[in-house]
Amino acid sequence: MRIVTWNINSLRLRLGLLERVVAALAPDVICLQETKVPDELFPEQAPARLGYPHHLRRGMKSYNGVAILSRVPMRPDDGAPDWCLKDDRRHVAAVLDTASGPVALHDFYVPAGGDVPDPVANPKYAHKLAFVDEAAAYFTAYPPLRSILVGDLNIAPLEHDVWSHRQLRDVVSHTEPEIARLNAWLASGFVDAMRHFVPPEEKLYSWWSYRNRDWRASNRGRRLDHVWVTPDLVPALRGLTVLQEARDWPGPSDHVPMAIDLDL
Repeated sequence: MRIVTWNINSLRLRLGLLERVVAALAPDVICLQETKVPDELFPEQAPARLGYPHHLRRGMKSYNGVAILSRVPMRPDDGAPDWCLKDDRRHVAAVLDTASGPVALHDFYVPAGGDVPDPVANPKYAHKLAFVDEAAAYFTAYPPLRSILVGDLNIAPLEHDVWSHRQLRDVVSHTEPEIARLNAWLASGFVDAMRHFVPPEEKLYSWWSYRNRDWRASNRGRRLDHVWVTPDLVPALRGLTVLQEARDWPGPSDHVPMAIDLDL
């Protein structure tokens, strides 16, 4: 089974690029973040037209939004709380029916956190820290089994998850308070599946700013997007693909799609 995660940065704007992702990666399941479309305006026919008869979505106008498109039968998993009581459509979960049994799939879009790494001066940063704290506490209280968690978690935790650890250590997405909280969330019952394939001492990015005129030349990337699995699924891991070429497509997202392969 191949599962793709991608911050599409507007589903309706980049529906054509989603078709290219399907052609390039042939995923069984697609998890999208930042869809930016309210549920009533979601393009209902598009998933089936692309070959995905099953879909779940939680969206809102102009901001946030998550969706799961699947070729595999699935059912919604509505057990998680309303994170930070904001109803801001940052999480959708499903149970996939696989040959080896049910697998829980969580698709997250963590708050970006603004620009100032001070929770007193910057409410967006405070919200981000609270969100990750709450997620870590939830999964600690309800230990996950046979679970996959993907999404734009908006934190690059490791030294080689950013282009310059020294220059970015006080920049939101790579600050110590964020990293500590993300590590606590990971420790609630998950393994970093991307670093299962790419050693921590190697550079690994999923996002390049629109501000970089030549993103390949500067390569000032960050790994903001993640794939985690529970330890019971580690033996099922088979491969990782980071579709960097998508960053060069016309009108791209600043994130690129990533695919994880599992023998399920």
